[in-house]
Amino acid sequence: MITVRGGTAADRDFVIETARRFAAFGPPPWRTPAEVVAGEVRCLDDFFDGGMQGATLLIAEEAGRPAGFAFLEHHTDYFTGQRHGHLGMIAVTEAAEGRGAGAALLGTAEDWARAQGYAKLTLNVFDGNARARRVYERAGYRVDTLRYVKGLE
Repeated sequence: MITVRGGTAADRDFVIETARRFAAFGPPPWRTPAEVVAGEVRCLDDFFDGGMQGATLLIAEEAGRPAGFAFLEHHTDYFTGQRHGHLGMIAVTEAAEGRGAGAALLGTAEDWARAQGYAKLTLNVFDGNARARRVYERAGYRVDTLRYVKGLE
């Protein structure tokens, strides 16, 4: 059975180690795996060091052991100016894949957004991460905008 609880400082090592998995899920060719991991770890270090007031960390557990995490933020919609929840990161351990930890984290993230009074929850995913995109689409998420990048070296 999967349970979800709030994260604490004691979860730091688990969260940062699990965040290293992001490099394996379809970053575009102009982003190195090291760059992706470094960016996510920088954000998590900032959170754990107290620099991201208002952000929320969720931990999924199976049989009392951490199985995944979700990192939630407050954002403002560019077009409407309305505040909304943003799922900045979500990852499960390799052992927890397909066992419901991700779904439990998504559901709890949506509950968090509702509790904040938000009408929507957003997230970003690499275009090449087809598995995650299918999961999000099955959960009712839809593409909002597509961001294009052109290197100018």
